[in-house]
Amino acid sequence: MNTAAQHSRGWIKWTLLIMLVVAIGLGIARALYKRQKQQEDATMAAAALQQAPVYTLSTRDMLTARTLELEQAIAVSGDLKALQSTVLKARSAGVISELSKREGESVKAGEVLGRIDSADAAARVRQAEQQAEAAKAQVTIAARAQSNNKALVDQGFISSTALDNSASNLAGAQASYQAAKAALDMARNGLSDTVLRAPFDGVIASRTAENGERLGVGAPVFSIVNLDGFEVQADLAPGDAAKVQVGQKAILKPEGLGSEVAAEVTRISPQVQAGSRTVPVFLAVPPTPGMRQGMFVTGRINVGAFRALSVPLSAVRNDKPVPYLLVVKDGRTAHVDISLGQQGMHGDTPMVAIDTKTGVAEGSTVLDGSAGLIREGLEVNTPDASGPATAGPAASTTN
Repeated sequence: MNTAAQHSRGWIKWTLLIMLVVAIGLGIARALYKRQKQQEDATMAAAALQQAPVYTLSTRDMLTARTLELEQAIAVSGDLKALQSTVLKARSAGVISELSKREGESVKAGEVLGRIDSADAAARVRQAEQQAEAAKAQVTIAARAQSNNKALVDQGFISSTALDNSASNLAGAQASYQAAKAALDMARNGLSDTVLRAPFDGVIASRTAENGERLGVGAPVFSIVNLDGFEVQADLAPGDAAKVQVGQKAILKPEGLGSEVAAEVTRISPQVQAGSRTVPVFLAVPPTPGMRQGMFVTGRINVGAFRALSVPLSAVRNDKPVPYLLVVKDGRTAHVDISLGQQGMHGDTPMVAIDTKTGVAEGSTVLDGSAGLIREGLEVNTPDASGPATAGPAASTTN
């Protein structure tokens, strides 16, 4: 029995030993396989890194160098100002008894917009009228005395000195009468000043007083704007102003309107402003629905035109010491250094002229800045010219 037990324990021992050896062998085999797999993956990754990427471009990244007529333009900006605008102020002190208009309402030239209490002004008119009547009566008396004295002098009853005195009295009475009439005119003007009238056709822009309020002379009451014509003052550098002439056309875009309007240079200041060292240039702007005084506008004055081989300014790259273009030649990218020529506008697109000696010719494919930074000499896939480009990112890479 002891022999059988010993034999059973020996068999178990050898079984466990064999299983341990097999487990160790499997672990070593798995580790070797994993290491071989890692080496294979590293080799494939290194090979992939050595292979240059191929960029796939969309049509919006591709531009064409063409000979175009470009407009030379000077950028301008400023605020719209109505050709007719004013602040209607009180010309007589007193209490407002009537204001009939509010913001946004239209007015006609001469229309009564308000009144100031006129009791005192009317009393001054009556006083001046009485003084004028009294002065006129004195003229009548002095004229009769002058006539009588002249007859008496002719008859030899009085001396000529008395006649001279009566003539002086008549002249003084006439002067007093004229002064009284002038005072009456002033009093009537004062009474007229109590009525606020619109100086021209327009729209009430603001109202700064209310009925029952007491105003002093010169207090603002209404702001009136005529929307039938506008102008913009653009402050230009002297060098730019030298290129501008009266009559040149401009394109302006008022803030918030969404559409451009035509304008024209009408006046140019003859001097440079001392503080800003700029020259004011004035542009007439025709009225457009929705246009308001104070709107900010941007735009450009067209000062000339030229024809040249050109590309959009957005294609010029400046991440090197010398500006360059990224062009596609024989299916690969190439960096072409350029010297920036004259700049102009083709429609709404800023363009720059390029020298044909740079290697960029008519019809050359140039990549826009939206394509991103691409190394020189990389292969690129361009979309089929016969169909639209596939929508997607500006540039993608494939291995």
